[in-house]
Amino acid sequence: MAGNSVNPIPFSEPPYLRGLPSPYYTAAHRHFQQACRKFIWENLTQYAMEWEKAGAVPDRVFKTFCEHNMLLPNMPAPLPVGWLKRLAINDILGVKVEDWDYVYTGIYCDELARSGLSGPGSSLNAGFSFAIPPILKFGGDELKERFLPDLLTGKKRACIAITEPEAGSDVANITTKAVKSTDGTYYILNGAKKWITNGIWSEYATMAVRTGGPGPTGLSLLIVPLKNYPGVSMRQLKVGGHATSGTTYIDLEDVKVPVSNLVGTEGDGMRMIMTNFNHERLVISVGVTRSARVALSAAFSYCLKREAFGKKLMDLPVVRHRLAKAGAELETMWAWIEQILYQLNHLSKDEGDRQLGGLTALAKAKSGIVLNECAQCAVLLFGGNGYTRSGQGELVEAILRDVPGARIPGGSEDVLLDLSVRQLVKIYQAQEKKLTQSSKI
Repeated sequence: MAGNSVNPIPFSEPPYLRGLPSPYYTAAHRHFQQACRKFIWENLTQYAMEWEKAGAVPDRVFKTFCEHNMLLPNMPAPLPVGWLKRLAINDILGVKVEDWDYVYTGIYCDELARSGLSGPGSSLNAGFSFAIPPILKFGGDELKERFLPDLLTGKKRACIAITEPEAGSDVANITTKAVKSTDGTYYILNGAKKWITNGIWSEYATMAVRTGGPGPTGLSLLIVPLKNYPGVSMRQLKVGGHATSGTTYIDLEDVKVPVSNLVGTEGDGMRMIMTNFNHERLVISVGVTRSARVALSAAFSYCLKREAFGKKLMDLPVVRHRLAKAGAELETMWAWIEQILYQLNHLSKDEGDRQLGGLTALAKAKSGIVLNECAQCAVLLFGGNGYTRSGQGELVEAILRDVPGARIPGGSEDVLLDLSVRQLVKIYQAQEKKLTQSSKI
């Protein structure tokens, strides 16, 4: 739906956009939501299905978003105000960069996914969401000076390159090797990266490589040149959904990368990667939940008008039962996401990572489960129309194909379910130790 009118179909909007009270959103947040929805509708949402079918988002769209600072919201809050001011970037659709918080981030990610299709949005945002943050947080001053001016303004594009053909969620077992040259001025890279979002368009990758021995302590992060760089070859992969996201296979054969492109210090790669995952999983959760909302509300609307067995589908108890089960999952998921966004605004970065890292992993896993529930519900209620890549059910059919792209990238579902509990056990053990020590005093 264009503009900022309220969609009356149940489950179509978060409660705060249906006019219900909320403790999380200020007048400034609501004003940004309206401006954000208008901008993204005009430049992305209304064309999303057309571009997804074509398999590509026009290059001009990335440029337009960058000209209006509308990819910066993909970065963690608070934003890098000092760097942005240096680059004469003072606001995002009227919101001062120094005022940006995680509630704004949630609004933006929700609006970016309003079409229900994951591909068009992910064709734009992967560099800002996942590749730039490690440079900002862990890179040295010289590294930042060389790369950030072009990356933050979108003059150059970047991607995050962690996953390999034999190592996905098992990050500690990455095998791409980076061996120093005899004169110590270069790393020489050999290996491969697979399923790299936006890789095919990127000048650089923030890449996980093995500079040391086996296991997590042997990992480091490097800024690796990609496009037309000696020893680098790339090809785009066709995947089940996300047709426009530029999923890429990268081959690396004796690729020389200056040692000055090291992010942070050697052997600290695992810590940087895991910290970066917290933000990645959060923004994925927001977008995935909007896709679930689009699918379920489309099914609700269809059931109000479709007739079968002499009555509207909505008059059948089994249909209402399906909608109710999926709707409960959806609204519960959204309430949890809002809570995490609010909590991040009131915790330091380190405390947020410690307290919410495991829960964010769990939220990302749960959002994929919820999307699967809502998308399957929608396709089943659309019947044959939901199994057809055209006509009334083409959107829910496409959303169902996107489901694996929600449940696998950013840490596959089963890995994250396990990780979340292990993180919670660590927090418990640390608290128990403190209590034990204090009782002895």
